[in-house]
Formats: sequence, C-alpha cells, structure tokens
Amino acid sequence: MKEVVGYKAFNKDLTNRYGKKFEVGKIYIAPGIIKFGNNGNGFHLCRNMEDTFRYFDPENMTLCEVIGSGEMDEGIDHYYGFYDMYAVERLKVLKELRRLEIIEQGLKLNEIRAERFVSLFPLTREEIILFKKQFKNYIRVLDAIAYHQEENEKIYYKKRNLE
Repeated sequence: MKEVVGYKAFNKDLTNRYGKKFEVGKIYIAPGIIKFGNNGNGFHLCRNMEDTFRYFDPENMTLCEVIGSGEMDEGIDHYYGFYDMYAVERLKVLKELRRLEIIEQGLKLNEIRAERFVSLFPLTREEIILFKKQFKNYIRVLDAIAYHQEENEKIYYKKRNLE
C-alpha cells in the first residue's frame, strides 16, 4: 500500500473544518472515491509543513505529523507553487507538533520553503532573530521576514522598482 508522510492542520481542539474530532495514534478511513479539493473527498495533508499554513491560521491551529495511505489524489497549484498536497483514504495522526518543533523544522528548510514559511507563520521577535541569523545569506528569506514579519512595506516597493 502506498504511503505519504506529511502534515495536517487542525483547529486547536483537533477538529477539522467540518467538526470531525481526531486523536493522536488513531487511523481514520474516508469512504467513497478520493478526490483532492474543496469539493473532494478524503483526508487532506501536505508533504511540506509550511503549505498547511495556507489552509489554517497558524495562530489558531494544531499542526500534526501524519501518514496517509490507501487511495490517493494529488493536489497541485502551479500558480502559487503548492505541490505535494494529497487527499488520502486512510490517515493516521502520529503526533502533535509543539511550536518549538515547528520553528526548529522551519530553520532547516531550503531558501524557497523558508521564504514561504516566514511569509505565512507569525514569528516572535526572538524567532525572527533566529531566522535572520540562519538565512543571513538568502535575500529572498530576509525580504520575506522584513515584509511579512516586520511590516516593512519598502521591501514591496524595492522588489517592484517603485522607489
């Protein structure tokens, strides 16, 4: 059976958007034809942690590591650069991630994924310092921190040569 390891975001009480309650360690099975999307069917997950922030507000969610298996349908959004998203027939919730674990994983990302992470995940002042130090040689990440975390709108104008 094919498996994909990834991440799933939930509301803080481990319910999904439709009010279904999940528990760590349990396996859930979706009946019917599996199809990715808003009108699809199955349990959605992302291979990349930061992609879950597109669907749930990071300040009001619980992020879990999961394994999806069984029938799968892949979701791809070329326009916004989101890949490796799936609807799966079977979902096992492995563990809840604490904020520190999320930050530690974020600090290990490559430049493109780190840029997305800092654009979507609200950081504390101390976390901003950590990311600036870790990605000091990556202007895209530093610009994303300045714009999204520090609200420096001049970065927007700089990128578009509007100054």
